[in-house]
Amino acid sequence: MISAHILSQQATRPGHGGPRFTTHSTALLVQRSLGQGLPLAHRRTTRAWESTSSSTASTGSHKESGHIETAPHESLLFFNNLFPLKLSSILIWRPWTSEDLLQRFEQSSYSFIDPIKLVKRAINTHDQVPIEVTQIIPRLKDGGAFVKFTHPSEMSAAVVESKLSELLQNNPIKPWFNPFGRVKAGLVEGVPWLEDLYRLPRSRIRVEFVAAKDDASPAELSQETLYSIFRKFGKITEITSQPTDSKVLPRFAYIDFVLVRDAIMARNCMHGVVLREQGSKNATKLRLSYEQRVKAHHIWAWFTSHPRIVIPLVAALIAAFTVAVFDPIREFFVKAHVQKYFEFTNSRLYKWFKSQTSDILAFRRRKTEDAGLNALFTHRKDLIDSIQTGLLESVDTFTVVHGPRGSGKKELILDQVLKERSNVLHIDCKPVVEARGEAGTIGRLAFEVGYRPVFSWSNNISSLVDLAVQSTTGVKANFSENLESQVVKILQTTASALKQVGLSERKKEDKDADLSEDAYLEAHPERRPVIVIDHFLHKSEEKGVIYDRIADWAAALVQSNIAHVIFLTDDASYSKPLQRSLPDRVFRSVTLGDLSPDVAKKFVISQLQTDTKFAHDGQQQDSESDNQDNGDKNQKKDPNTPAPLDPALLKELDTCITALGGRLTDLQVLARRLKIGQSPRKAVQEIIDSTASDILRMFLLSKSSSSDRKYTTEQAWYLISHLAASPSCSIPYNSVLLSNTFASSPETALEALANAELITVKSQNGMPSEIKAGKPVYQAAFQKLASDEKVKARMDLLVLTELAKMETQKIEKVEQELVMLQGLMARRPGDVSERVEYLLEKMKGGQAKLKGLEEEMGVVKGRLIKG
Repeated sequence: MISAHILSQQATRPGHGGPRFTTHSTALLVQRSLGQGLPLAHRRTTRAWESTSSSTASTGSHKESGHIETAPHESLLFFNNLFPLKLSSILIWRPWTSEDLLQRFEQSSYSFIDPIKLVKRAINTHDQVPIEVTQIIPRLKDGGAFVKFTHPSEMSAAVVESKLSELLQNNPIKPWFNPFGRVKAGLVEGVPWLEDLYRLPRSRIRVEFVAAKDDASPAELSQETLYSIFRKFGKITEITSQPTDSKVLPRFAYIDFVLVRDAIMARNCMHGVVLREQGSKNATKLRLSYEQRVKAHHIWAWFTSHPRIVIPLVAALIAAFTVAVFDPIREFFVKAHVQKYFEFTNSRLYKWFKSQTSDILAFRRRKTEDAGLNALFTHRKDLIDSIQTGLLESVDTFTVVHGPRGSGKKELILDQVLKERSNVLHIDCKPVVEARGEAGTIGRLAFEVGYRPVFSWSNNISSLVDLAVQSTTGVKANFSENLESQVVKILQTTASALKQVGLSERKKEDKDADLSEDAYLEAHPERRPVIVIDHFLHKSEEKGVIYDRIADWAAALVQSNIAHVIFLTDDASYSKPLQRSLPDRVFRSVTLGDLSPDVAKKFVISQLQTDTKFAHDGQQQDSESDNQDNGDKNQKKDPNTPAPLDPALLKELDTCITALGGRLTDLQVLARRLKIGQSPRKAVQEIIDSTASDILRMFLLSKSSSSDRKYTTEQAWYLISHLAASPSCSIPYNSVLLSNTFASSPETALEALANAELITVKSQNGMPSEIKAGKPVYQAAFQKLASDEKVKARMDLLVLTELAKMETQKIEKVEQELVMLQGLMARRPGDVSERVEYLLEKMKGGQAKLKGLEEEMGVVKGRLIKG
C-alpha cells in the first residue's frame, strides 16, 4: 500500500508574534462558558465573539491576505458544526460582517445559541489539554471557526488534536440548531484560504495536484493515497480520478463525502498541504475547492432511453388530460347549441318585447310570411302528422325523407314537423363535405354540432411531431389522428351531450324517478332530442367515410334510445349505407315528389295573393277616405281577406303551369317573376330558356376532363334527345343499357347523370324501370334543345363520330384476329374456316355500318355549314 507523510508546515508559515490569552482572561472565559457568575460590569464589557488577540494587525491580516499567520509553537484548529449552514445563503444578501452577526448573538437574551461559547466550552472545560488560545476566527459560510493556539514545546499539535478529539467524543457538545450532531475539531495541516466568495459548501471536494515549487512537476496521487489522507474526516462515498486521456491541467481528482460537514472539515484542514508520496522525488501541493455535483437524472435518462414505452405513455396522458379538461366544456357547448341557450330569441328581454308588441309583429309577419308554404304544408298534412306520430313512439329506427332537390324537405321537417320542439340538432352535411382539407372538415362538423373548443390546426402540428419522432427513434408516436378518428370523437361527445339533454327535464318528484337513465329515455320518447341530418350522401363519392361514421353514430343513438334521427336526402341509393349501419331494421321512408298541377297552381296563387293583398288594402284605404268625404258610410272590409286575381292571369297560368311542373323551387321562381309584372307565359318561357342554357353549359359544352365525371357528352345528349322525342316523357331503362352510346359502363354513367340531377331513374319492384327528366322543367328544356337545329346538328355529329370510332375499333379487332388466323389456315384450314367466314361477315357488316354513319355525318355537316 502506498503511504504518504505530511511535510512540516511550521517552516512554511511566516512567524508572527502577538499577545496571547493571559491566565486571568482564560479563567474569565472558562467561567462564562460554564455559566459561573461574573461581575455585572465585566459581563457588559467582555464579549465572547471578540478576537482574543489585542493586536489589530494580527486580527486584520487574514482579511487582507486570505491566510492565517502563525508564530512558532502556534497551530490552528478548525471547529465544525458551530453555525447553521443555511445561514451563509442569507448572509450573501445582507450587509452583515462576521463580527456584526456574533455581536447580535451576544446581545440577545438567548446566550445558549452563542457559537463562540461552544468553542470555549470545548477548549477550556478540561485541564487535560494545556493550550492557550490566541485568536478565534469565525467562518459563518463553513459553519465553523478557526482557533489559533499555542502549546508546550514538549507536546506536538497532533497530540493536542488527538486529546481534544477524544474529549469531544466522550463529552459531546451539541449545537442548538442540530441536536443530533456534535461539535468536531480538526488540526489544520495545510494553509487555509479564508475567502468571502459566493462558493457554498458542497459534499464533493475537487483536489488539484499542483507543484510545491515552480521548477518541479507535481505527482498525481492515487486513490489509495487520497483515501488514507481524507478518510479520517468522514465517510467517503466515491473517489473519481481524472481520465488518463484528459488534457486538463492541473491534474485533479474528486472526493465525494456523505456529509457536507465532513467535506468542510477536509477542505479547511487540508487545503494547501504539501505531500510527498513514497518513491517520488517532487512534493505535491493539494489545492481543495468545493465542486457542484452533477446530479444523475435517472428518471430523465430512463425516459430518453425507452422511447417505445415513453412516447405512447405521453400520448395516453395527453389524451387523458384532454378528456378530463376539454370534454366537459365541449359537452356543455353542444348542449347549449341544441337547447339554444345563447340565442337572443330565447332571452327574457326578447319574449317581453314580443309580448308588448304582438300586434306590430303580427302585421309584419303577415306581410313577409310565405303563405305559399302554408298551402303546401296543408296539402302534406298527412305526412306531417305521420312523422310527428313516429317521434312519439319508442321505435329504434330511422326516419328518411327522400325527394328531389327543391321539393321542400327541410322546410317540411324543421318548420312544420319540429315546429313545437326545442331540442333539435340540425346537421347540414353539405358544408362539411365541401370543406377543404381535414382541418376544414373537422372545423365545419364541429360548428354544425356546437362542438367547441376545437383545435383543428393541432392535428397538423401533431403530424409533424409524429414524423420527427418516427424519423429519429423509429417509433410511431400516434400523436396525430386521422379524419375518421376525429369525426368519431366529435360524434361521441355530441352523443353524451344529447343524452344529458334528454334527461334535463327529469325531476326527483316524477313517478318513474327510480328508473335508470336508459330506461327513462326508453319510457319517454317524447323527451328525446331530434337530430335532422340534411343533405345526406351529398358528394358521397368524395368523403364516404364521413357518411359511414355519421350513419353508425345515428344507429347507435336510436338503438340506445338517446335521440330520434331524421335523414333528409335526394339520393335514391340512401338505403345502402343505412342498411350497413342498421341491418335488422325497416326504415320509415317518406318520399316527397313534385306537386300536382292543381296544388302547384294553388301554391303560386297563394303567394300572389299575399303580395297583392297590401296593394288592395292601400286602394281600399283611398276609396274609404273618398267615401268619407262624400258622406258615404260603407262598411270596412277585412284587411286579411285575399284580393281576387285577374281571371285572365289565372287562365294563362293554367296553360303554363303544366309546362313548368310541380317542383317547389321552380314554382317560387315563377311567383317572383309574376310579382314583378311578367305574364305567366313570358315568365315560364324565360325559366325554360334559362334552364336549357344551364343544361347546355353543364352537360353538353362542359370542358371537364373525362376523369372529372363518369359520363360523356354523347351519353348526356342521347338521353336529352330521346326524352324530348318521347310522347310519355320517359324512356325504358333497359333500352338505354343496350344502346351503342352506353356500351361502356352504362350503369355507372346513368348513376352519375342521376346524381347530377339531369335524369331521374324510376324503379318498379326494386328494379330500375324507366328514365325521366331530373325535374319537370327539364322536359321542356330538353324539347327546346332538341328543336334547336344548331345544337342538334352539333350534338348529332358528336354522337355519330363516337359511333364511327367504335365501329372502327371493332373492325380493327377483327382484322387483328384474321392476321392471327392466317398461319393456321395453311396447316389446318378446316378447323378455322368457319371462324374466318364469321369474322369476314362481321367485318363486312361493320364496314356497311361505318359507311352509313359517314354518310349521316356528311348530311349533319351540311346542316352545320348551312346553319
